[in-house]
Amino acid sequence: MLELRHLRTLQAIDDAGSLVEASERLHVTQSALSHQLKDLEHRLGLELIVRRTRPVRFTTAGSRLLALARQILPLVKKTETELKRLSAGDSGRLHIAIECHSCFQWLMPALDRFREDWPEVELDLSAAFGFEPLTALTRGDLDMVVTSDPVGDPAVCYLPLFRYELVLAVARDSEWAARRFIEPGALAEQTLITYPVERERLDVFTAFLDPAGVAPGSVRTAELTPMMVQLVAAGRGVAALPNWALTEYLDLGLVKSARLGEEGVWRTLYAAVRQGDQTVPFIQDFMETAEALCFKNLSGIRRVNLSA
Repeated sequence: MLELRHLRTLQAIDDAGSLVEASERLHVTQSALSHQLKDLEHRLGLELIVRRTRPVRFTTAGSRLLALARQILPLVKKTETELKRLSAGDSGRLHIAIECHSCFQWLMPALDRFREDWPEVELDLSAAFGFEPLTALTRGDLDMVVTSDPVGDPAVCYLPLFRYELVLAVARDSEWAARRFIEPGALAEQTLITYPVERERLDVFTAFLDPAGVAPGSVRTAELTPMMVQLVAAGRGVAALPNWALTEYLDLGLVKSARLGEEGVWRTLYAAVRQGDQTVPFIQDFMETAEALCFKNLSGIRRVNLSA
């Protein structure tokens, strides 16, 4: 019954002070404006203005609708503006969840650059511990999930960032430090230090231990990569981490690394977005920025062969 054009008409009448000036502001004839006002009054069964007064005076009912117009129309205008900017790719929202804290090593510089280039985009970051990030993505709570574990879902598009090798961090004085590679069975009596997520989201299980039917002696969790490295250095266990995440700790001599299996375990890191969002300009720009910074700052990673 009540439409936005009616609220705009009442606001224009109040701002202009007369039907004549209001009709000029709305770019309609005075006759058309009067007809619209009478039609609304007929629908509501109430008079909205006191005629033959200057400036126009509103009735109680008219004042109530005018107050509504003052409240609603600015919100509508703001949303219309945001939608136009969103359509042009200038603004929007990019809420990202990551499945491991080691991603901070390359992600933070990428986010800093992105903020400079896209100040109008609402940016947020969280760690995907304690909830299902891909479910949150398809539900609309998130806009991107950084993951190495793609799941077949027609609603999700996986944008590859880079390939990396998963290696085993061991103590410097460990007998494994001199080995060229480690077989799965060697972990059967070891404490494996992992991030606090389900084992089906951990590459060391899905790509190394589970296919061999091997379980570690015990599992200990730590949320931060530096904490995991310190535990390994202290001989409290071993940890499977991306090769690039271990570079600084290897350079400092805190730990050693060994390949997982003779051929090694190579994984691809993806940015998962909702299907269709991969063409959003600011998401495309984020991916280009992130990829460029990854290959500038990280060691041991490879480009993804999209033709393979």
